Amino acid sequence: MAEEIIISVSPHETRVAVVEQGLLQEIFIERNHTRGTVGNIYRGKVARVLPGMQSAFVDIGQPRAAFMHITDLVDSHDAVPRNRESQEYPPINKILHDGKEILIQVSKEPISTKGARATASISLASRYLVYMPETSHIGISQRIEDESERTRLTDILNKVHKPDDGDGFIVRTASERADGDEILRDAELLRSRWEVIKKDSVGVKAPSLVYEDLPLHLRVMRDIINKDTLRIVVDNQAIFEVLQRFLQDFIPEKESQLEMAKSGVPLFDAHNLEDQIEAALQQKVPLKSGGYLIIDQTEAMTTVDVNTGAFVGRKDLEDTIYRTNLEAAAVIPRQLRLRNMGGIVIIDFIDMLNEEHKRQVLRTLEKGQQTDRVKWNITEISELGLVEMTRKRTHESLLKMMCEPCSHCAGRGFIKTAETVCLEIIREIKRRALHLKEKDCLIMASQTVVDRLIDEESSSVAELATTLNSLIRFQVETSYTQEQFDVVLLNTA
Repeated sequence: MAEEIIISVSPHETRVAVVEQGLLQEIFIERNHTRGTVGNIYRGKVARVLPGMQSAFVDIGQPRAAFMHITDLVDSHDAVPRNRESQEYPPINKILHDGKEILIQVSKEPISTKGARATASISLASRYLVYMPETSHIGISQRIEDESERTRLTDILNKVHKPDDGDGFIVRTASERADGDEILRDAELLRSRWEVIKKDSVGVKAPSLVYEDLPLHLRVMRDIINKDTLRIVVDNQAIFEVLQRFLQDFIPEKESQLEMAKSGVPLFDAHNLEDQIEAALQQKVPLKSGGYLIIDQTEAMTTVDVNTGAFVGRKDLEDTIYRTNLEAAAVIPRQLRLRNMGGIVIIDFIDMLNEEHKRQVLRTLEKGQQTDRVKWNITEISELGLVEMTRKRTHESLLKMMCEPCSHCAGRGFIKTAETVCLEIIREIKRRALHLKEKDCLIMASQTVVDRLIDEESSSVAELATTLNSLIRFQVETSYTQEQFDVVLLNTA
């Protein structure tokens, strides 16, 4: 489907939107004070080895140390051999020790309280290839399905592949139908870049940055542009010129599609994107039929609940449920991409009895996921009507990037009712009865709580004051949340 790439640059951030027929599909945001680190290569120093977890923390000069599991040393490119018969990994403390310097690459951004994930298996990406030094692996993108094209690309790689030198490549989707000479040029470009990186890493004191990946606007040109991209619009003249030179050098067939925004209206407003971004932060997603999704994102997983809502159908209950689930299955993949949700995702479809309906819903979900650039996996619908899926997470979700936990509810999504807080205050006064006996006290709370104490709970407060032979006063604190209160002992002497 034809797509547009909208790039908005300000002194504070760069935002890139992928749009299809006016509908926002993906949004990428890079703040200037927190540049992305995925793809960066560092000379790191091992800060701590955890043999019991087969893991290590590596100082790369960031606020939090990068995390490495034994698989980040062994599995990716076989940088360290393992026993092929028993499939056992060697103890990590036999490979790493505190203070050891190691060349590593960030594979996952710091998320929440966790530091970056890193790997010893370096890979360098270009438009057509991913170069993996120190391995002899050759692979073709699974999205290239035509067997004759896969054979052609394999033949091209064989011209440049040097397995004895530890020279591995993965052919990217953009290579399909690409000119062989351009692919070979990419291979040589990546090789020479790796030689520079190796040279720069020698003698560098750890921790330090050795190689920095492209900024967001250039990564988009390298990784996202495809045959369906019909328009690239940017609102910054300096970035426009940078993109123009990049396209001239590497993707000349797309240079004519680059445009400088002419309207005086902010670029994202002109394309109605701000409202769509705001909608992507909401928990509820309305469906055209009248049904809706409820998307809850937690530390452990993301859950998607499908509901019929106002949709009552035309035939019978089973048909209504089927149509709601089918529409939800078509909408969910876009929501996952747009919100950049990763890890474990549990989708709670409405229970269906018809096995063919279940297959159609699952097939629709899988079809929608085919356009996802991120690695994913979907299981069958369980007896409970649940679909478990995983989606690789390399960056913070849109919600975590743009929002922070509510100071009133601490991220729970709920606050205690005024009635609950009033009862807590009464229990607190009873708890301090010995100290309050025949002494006045002041209750400091929010307006809603004080109003309830004076009104609905007035008899309980009067009874308590009589029991303690005390005068209970109230004071509204406008800065208090509904859950906050203080019981202050007054000196009546």
